[in-house]
Amino acid sequence: MNYAIAPATIPTLAIAGIAERFPVNRIFCVGRNYAAHAREMGKDPDRDPPFFFMKPANAAVDASAPVDIGYPPKTQNFHHEIELVVAIGTGGKDIAVGDALNHVYGYATGLDMTRRDLQLDARDKGRPWEFGKSFAGSAPIGALSRAADVGHIGEGAISVTVNGAARQSSDVAKLIWSVSECIAYLSEYETLEPGDLIMTGTPEGVNAVVAGDVMQGDIAGLAGITVSVRA
Repeated sequence: MNYAIAPATIPTLAIAGIAERFPVNRIFCVGRNYAAHAREMGKDPDRDPPFFFMKPANAAVDASAPVDIGYPPKTQNFHHEIELVVAIGTGGKDIAVGDALNHVYGYATGLDMTRRDLQLDARDKGRPWEFGKSFAGSAPIGALSRAADVGHIGEGAISVTVNGAARQSSDVAKLIWSVSECIAYLSEYETLEPGDLIMTGTPEGVNAVVAGDVMQGDIAGLAGITVSVRA
């Protein structure tokens, strides 16, 4: 195949215990999937159908080892959001809830980094969230644990600290829409493909970080991540 310009490098993530890497295709993110976070964002946490936004593939940052990310331009309010990340290994459309977990390759700890001031300004004006959410390097993700090795993650502590101080602390069991339900619902609108990631939402306690801060994200049963913010 001859290309007019060199194609972009495919982002990849480490897989715990093996040398092979997981190629990142698309990143789907579930909005307001913990009731307490919905309330802190000024929204009603009733169980309305889930909604999704997307990040580009190059948002993914391999955080299988301590990593730093740059403080992005055009924001004064850069927020952390700790999330359970689901990696799709087998694609499909109109997936049944009862079959959804068979499409999961593995799970990881991730951060949905957000230019909150840009996101809220866009939300208030009825505009898309892209400048607030969808930018390069905005999704540090730890080593994937294969479902075949660790089983499926339906509960367990999820937390993030900043400079050792607790910020977010909850349990994956508090997801409004479970992993299975998110996969099934999303597959009604978009055929899922191998390499897709789903970031399943964040609990309450989101807050700002500044250059020099160090975030430690953890989900029970998965590898944690250490992410520093550089100027």
